[in-house]
Formats: sequence, C-alpha cells, structure tokens
Amino acid sequence: MQLNHVISTKQFLSPSFLAQLFKLADKNEEDDRNNTLKRVLNGKIMAAVFYEPSTRTRFSFESAMKKLGGDVITTESAGHFSSAIKGESLSDSIRIISGYADVIVLRHPRRGSAKLASQVSSVPVINAGDGTGEHPTQALLDIYTIEKELGRLDNISVAMVGDLLNGRTIHSLLILLSLYENIRFYFVAPSQLALPDEYQQYLKKKRIEFMEVQDIHEVLDKVDVLYMTRVQKERFKSDYDYQQLKNAYILDTSTLKRLKNTAIIMHPLPRVSEISLEVDMDKRAAYFRQAKNGLYIRMALLQMILANE
Repeated sequence: MQLNHVISTKQFLSPSFLAQLFKLADKNEEDDRNNTLKRVLNGKIMAAVFYEPSTRTRFSFESAMKKLGGDVITTESAGHFSSAIKGESLSDSIRIISGYADVIVLRHPRRGSAKLASQVSSVPVINAGDGTGEHPTQALLDIYTIEKELGRLDNISVAMVGDLLNGRTIHSLLILLSLYENIRFYFVAPSQLALPDEYQQYLKKKRIEFMEVQDIHEVLDKVDVLYMTRVQKERFKSDYDYQQLKNAYILDTSTLKRLKNTAIIMHPLPRVSEISLEVDMDKRAAYFRQAKNGLYIRMALLQMILANE
C-alpha cells in the first residue's frame, strides 16, 4: 500500500492494512537484529520539524530514516530556532521546507496543524502530534505492541488512565482499537480530565462498550491492557490546577497486586510520578518494549511513503 500524508488514525480503518504494516515492522526488527537491513531510502531526506519537545518520537523517526539509508535535517523547539521566531507562519515554513526534503515529520502545539501543513506541502507530511488532537504514529506503535504482547486484538478490555482530555495518544488509539471485535474500554480520569465528548460519541456510534470511572482500583482485575498517561503540565493554564491533579493516579507494587497476571502495562512516556520505578521490574511492564517498537513501525511507515515512489 502506497501512503502519502499521515495525519489521523482515521486513515487506517482497515485491519488488513494494519496487518501489512505489522508484518513489515516485524521484518524490520528481524533485519535490524541480523544486520541485514537494506538501504532502501538512500538519497531521501526527512525533515524533522518539532515545535514541541520530543525524545522518543523525534529520535525514533531520525533513527528509522538513517537505518534505511536516508538522511535527516532537523530542528527542535522550532518556534524559537527557526524563522517562526520572526513571525513566519506555519504554512510558509512548510512550503519552504518541503522544497528541501522528501518527507516532513511535524510536531506542533496547535490542533489541526498537521492537516494545514499537508494542504500546502509539496511532499508527504507525517503528524508527530498536533496539540491535543492526534498522534497517529504513536497509536500505530501502541496497537502493534498490544498485538505482539497479547497475541490478539479482538476480545480485550483496555483501561485508559490519566489525562484523557488532552491525551492525543488516547484519542488516536481508541479509534484504531475500535476496528476490532468485542473491545471494551474503561476510561479512568478525574472529572476535569475526562475523555472529550466527541470521542465518546464516536464510540457510541460504533456501539462499543465503555465505562467512565474515577477509581482505578475498580478496573484493575478486569483489564488486559492498562494504559497509563501523565497529567500534562503544559496543557494547564494554572500551575495550581496542575498540582491538584498531577498525582491523581499512581501505579506502584501494591496497586499491581490487583492487576491480572496476563495483563500488560503501557505508557506513551515520558512518565512523571504515575508509575513508580519498582514497577519497571514487573514482567507486565511493556512500556520500554513499546517505545522500541516505535522504531520499527516508523521505519515501515517511511518505507510505505518513500520506498516505492
């Protein structure tokens, strides 16, 4: 399948496409392990344009491009270290950058920015997070991780915990999981950080069962996937409001006793205090494996976008 822009998970509402993507990611991992990767993107350039901080997304995309033989031009904190500081609009910046690169990976604090960029760019744009909107490549690596860890995507219960209001990873992942059979969601959040109504309406239209709760202990023995998220300080207008909510949910060894032995713990990272360090040693803690999976999924996406041009 040939891809162009990657803006939303709603582009990928086909389990057969996801299976194809996962198969390519599996091959990338195997070839990387065996030092047999082919440099299929030799001569291609990726522009990594990040207006917000990033570690995993930026580095995994850059590593993916280099492992496949391509090259990278990059800027972090683009709002301060690009012509944006002089007042240049995002549209103008993207028009310029698309003349220098074969693909643009964009992170921007404004919701809808990736779609706007795709409308003016002469090369494919990949949404690496647009404010409180979506983070489609994170959702793709998340669902890939669930399939690898559990061996299935049907018949699972998923608890999404923390900042569901601003959590773009949550917003993207629930759309992909909705493709599968017998999915049940538990949304665990303070009322101030509840899942936006638009996503609740989406699930209702799909007739997917979900429940909103505020006590994480109500769901631990019911779920196959415990997806933790941090309360996002940068999305709060008031530090006081953030301080009131930042430790709403903390997963530690005592909490783990209630979680099923067959469940997995995920987190898009970075974490702050919501998962204690001792949890890292638990076999159910999948979040570092999850982050590594992002490299192979993003390699697969770049191949689908650029390798067959």
